[in-house]
Amino acid sequence: MELRSSANLLFINYPKSHLRFINLYLQMLTLISISLLIWIYLLGFHGGFWRADQKLSPMPKSMNAPPNWPDIVVIIPARDESETIQEVIKSHLMSDYPGRYEIILMDDHSTDNTAILAQETASQHAHLASLCVHTPPILPAGWTGKLWAQHHGILRAKKFAPKYFLLTDADIVHAPDTLRALVTKAEHENLKMVSLMARLDMRGPWGQMLIPAFIYFFMKLYPFTKINKPGNRLAGAAGGCMLVDAERLIETGGIEKIRSALIDDCALADQIKNTSPRSPIFLGLADKEVTSLRDNRHLSSIWDMVARTAYTQLDYSIIKLMTTLIGMVSVYLMAPLAVLTLHWHGSIMAAILGLITWGLMAYSFWPTLKTYNLSPLLTVTLPICGLFYSMMTLSSAIYHWQGKGGQWKGRNYS
Repeated sequence: MELRSSANLLFINYPKSHLRFINLYLQMLTLISISLLIWIYLLGFHGGFWRADQKLSPMPKSMNAPPNWPDIVVIIPARDESETIQEVIKSHLMSDYPGRYEIILMDDHSTDNTAILAQETASQHAHLASLCVHTPPILPAGWTGKLWAQHHGILRAKKFAPKYFLLTDADIVHAPDTLRALVTKAEHENLKMVSLMARLDMRGPWGQMLIPAFIYFFMKLYPFTKINKPGNRLAGAAGGCMLVDAERLIETGGIEKIRSALIDDCALADQIKNTSPRSPIFLGLADKEVTSLRDNRHLSSIWDMVARTAYTQLDYSIIKLMTTLIGMVSVYLMAPLAVLTLHWHGSIMAAILGLITWGLMAYSFWPTLKTYNLSPLLTVTLPICGLFYSMMTLSSAIYHWQGKGGQWKGRNYS
């Protein structure tokens, strides 16, 4: 009894300020330890997403050209793309693909002169390839505009009986040898989809800081090595460049099966890969094969791109939203907080663990920056990028609650 009373007396008499300091010390040490363990897992056991090494080129020397080049139809949905359509169409017309390929532009009721500019470009290069321009019917309920245009492009393309469809966007430029490389990859490995994430515009401070992080976060969410492993159920694609086996697409339900999907590229990849029987697909980073003309110099451009679909990615779930935001803080912000607030929490060990965690974070970001010839100094900005993308995700949910979610090209898909 005497010992117990003495212990209670000591606890009661211990200064409360010291107790708060000890609690803060232990809490910070615990939180940064958890963050460090997460990064050890991400670097060692999450498909090596951070290596950014899944690419189409250079093609292995053993990968010979197909004996017979299959027929291809390029399908480009477009809505108000007058700024980019001429350069895009010209890039397709100048393809060096040895086989037969047709180009179909589905002008989705543009309010500018997208179709006229496309036809003018085609007439100037008529000796290279042909372009057909069509307009789909009025968009019905339950469809997104892009998928509705693609669907009708595929209907138009059936008369050519192609082996593959190249589904691409009206702001994506293709190199002359891209189609040849995509088909070679598909034919050599019997792939039902070959997709490349286009090189995005990284001009200006916002583009240089946030676009590499966008690619990094996408690879973390969809590790390419897992997608490219036939036995793994994970599927993903980049909508700017998708070579799809025509027969496989039709037998799995066609575009109609995903008609309302806002994240349509990954939905289509899942359909192609995981509809029984499971089929192999490939997703890689583009070098010079495909380039996006979308201007990312302004923060608003990047913000709108992410906010349009981020809450959709979370299945419109408040629980998933809160879990994601807490996770982003734990994974990306805890390390710099542990280092920069040392004077407040007083845990030297927590600060050291924070530096180690921050170092691992920067190390994992470097291959992505190197791929795009950016400065290694940007590796330390990943926590700031995490904060920005957390705010974009939150704004995506707010837009949805306000009935403004999924807005694109004058349409609201919320």
